Amino acid sequence: EVQLVESGGGSVQAGGSLRLSCVASGYDFSRRCMGWFRQVAGKEREGVARIDSDSDVSTYYEDSVKGRFTISRDNAKNTLYLEMNSLKPEDTGMYYCAVDLVNGFCYPDFRYLETLGQGTLVTVSS
Repeated sequence: EVQLVESGGGSVQAGGSLRLSCVASGYDFSRRCMGWFRQVAGKEREGVARIDSDSDVSTYYEDSVKGRFTISRDNAKNTLYLEMNSLKPEDTGMYYCAVDLVNGFCYPDFRYLETLGQGTLVTVSS
Protein backbone atom coordinates (compact mmCIF):
# COMPACT_ATOMS: atom_id res chain seq x y z
CA GLU A 1 0.00 0.00 0.00
CA VAL A 2 1.36 3.40 -1.00
CA GLN A 3 1.55 5.83 1.90
CA LEU A 4 2.72 9.42 2.19
CA VAL A 5 2.90 10.94 5.66
CA GLU A 6 3.55 14.66 5.91
CA SER A 7 4.80 16.50 8.98
CA GLY A 8 6.54 19.70 10.02
CA GLY A 9 3.77 22.23 9.61
CA GLY A 10 3.04 24.83 12.25
CA SER A 11 2.43 28.48 13.00
CA VAL A 12 5.13 31.07 12.32
CA GLN A 13 5.37 34.79 11.85
CA ALA A 14 6.06 36.33 8.48
CA GLY A 15 9.72 36.02 7.60
CA GLY A 16 10.07 32.77 9.51
CA SER A 17 11.00 29.30 8.32
CA LEU A 18 9.62 25.79 8.41
CA ARG A 19 10.83 22.45 7.11
CA LEU A 20 8.23 19.99 5.91
CA SER A 21 8.91 16.26 5.66
CA CYS A 22 7.13 13.47 3.84
CA VAL A 23 7.91 9.84 4.60
CA ALA A 24 6.96 7.52 1.75
CA SER A 25 6.36 3.78 1.71
CA GLY A 26 4.88 1.09 -0.50
CA TYR A 27 6.81 1.83 -3.71
CA ASP A 28 10.34 2.45 -4.97
CA PHE A 29 10.79 6.02 -3.75
CA SER A 30 14.14 6.62 -5.49
CA ARG A 31 12.66 5.94 -8.94
CA ARG A 32 9.72 8.33 -8.77
CA CYS A 33 9.07 12.00 -9.39
CA MET A 34 7.91 13.69 -6.17
CA GLY A 35 6.33 17.02 -5.43
CA TRP A 36 4.63 19.33 -2.99
CA PHE A 37 1.18 20.87 -3.41
CA ARG A 38 -0.67 23.35 -1.26
CA GLN A 39 -4.28 24.34 -0.84
CA VAL A 40 -5.38 27.71 0.42
CA ALA A 41 -8.93 28.13 1.69
CA GLY A 42 -11.27 28.86 -1.17
CA LYS A 43 -8.76 28.01 -3.88
CA GLU A 44 -7.81 24.94 -5.85
CA ARG A 45 -4.85 22.82 -4.87
CA GLU A 46 -1.73 24.06 -6.65
CA GLY A 47 1.68 22.59 -7.33
CA VAL A 48 4.49 24.30 -5.45
CA ALA A 49 7.64 22.33 -6.24
CA ARG A 50 8.70 19.05 -7.81
CA ILE A 51 11.86 16.97 -8.03
CA ASP A 52 12.96 14.25 -10.44
CA SER A 53 14.02 10.79 -9.36
CA ASP A 54 17.51 9.79 -8.28
CA SER A 55 18.85 9.27 -11.80
CA ASP A 56 18.39 12.85 -12.93
CA VAL A 57 17.78 15.16 -10.02
CA SER A 58 16.31 18.38 -11.26
CA THR A 59 13.81 20.66 -9.58
CA TYR A 60 11.04 23.08 -10.51
CA TYR A 61 9.37 25.78 -8.45
CA GLU A 62 6.18 27.72 -8.88
CA ASP A 63 6.98 31.42 -9.36
CA SER A 64 5.62 32.62 -6.03
CA VAL A 65 8.00 30.39 -4.03
CA LYS A 66 11.07 30.55 -6.23
CA GLY A 67 14.11 31.65 -4.23
CA ARG A 68 12.36 31.02 -0.90
CA PHE A 69 11.51 27.30 -0.95
CA THR A 70 13.85 24.36 -1.58
CA ILE A 71 12.68 20.85 -2.37
CA SER A 72 15.03 17.93 -1.70
CA ARG A 73 14.94 14.20 -1.18
CA ASP A 74 16.83 11.59 0.82
CA ASN A 75 16.39 8.33 -1.03
CA ALA A 76 18.07 6.34 1.74
CA LYS A 77 15.35 7.49 4.13
CA ASN A 78 12.46 7.48 1.63
CA THR A 79 11.84 11.07 2.64
CA LEU A 80 10.95 14.22 0.74
CA TYR A 81 11.56 17.68 2.21
CA LEU A 82 10.40 21.23 1.62
CA GLU A 83 12.53 23.92 3.24
CA MET A 84 10.48 27.10 3.42
CA ASN A 85 12.15 30.42 4.20
CA SER A 86 10.99 34.04 4.21
CA LEU A 87 7.45 32.84 4.72
CA LYS A 88 4.58 35.16 3.85
CA PRO A 89 0.97 35.18 5.03
CA GLU A 90 -0.10 34.09 1.55
CA ASP A 91 1.88 30.87 2.05
CA THR A 92 -0.71 29.82 4.62
CA GLY A 93 -2.45 26.60 3.68
CA MET A 94 -2.46 22.83 3.83
CA TYR A 95 0.64 21.31 2.25
CA TYR A 96 0.55 17.89 0.61
CA CYS A 97 3.27 15.57 -0.57
CA ALA A 98 2.70 14.01 -4.00
CA VAL A 99 4.08 11.12 -6.05
CA ASP A 100 4.04 10.11 -9.69
CA LEU A 101 3.68 6.35 -9.35
CA VAL A 102 4.77 5.71 -12.92
CA ASN A 103 7.55 8.11 -13.88
CA GLY A 104 10.93 9.16 -12.56
CA PHE A 105 11.01 12.23 -14.76
CA CYS A 106 8.63 14.97 -13.64
CA TYR A 107 6.26 16.10 -16.38
CA PRO A 108 5.35 19.78 -16.83
CA ASP A 109 2.38 21.28 -15.01
CA PHE A 110 2.69 18.75 -12.16
CA ARG A 111 1.01 16.22 -14.39
CA TYR A 112 0.56 12.71 -12.98
CA LEU A 113 1.49 13.75 -9.44
CA GLU A 114 -1.00 12.43 -6.88
CA THR A 115 -1.50 13.67 -3.34
CA LEU A 116 -2.20 10.68 -1.16
CA GLY A 117 -1.58 11.93 2.38
CA GLN A 118 -3.47 13.95 4.94
CA GLY A 119 -1.32 17.04 4.58
CA THR A 120 0.28 19.32 7.12
CA LEU A 121 -1.00 22.78 7.98
CA VAL A 122 1.18 25.86 7.63
CA THR A 123 -0.02 29.13 9.14
CA VAL A 124 1.92 32.35 8.61
CA SER A 125 0.84 35.42 10.55
CA SER A 126 1.69 38.99 9.65
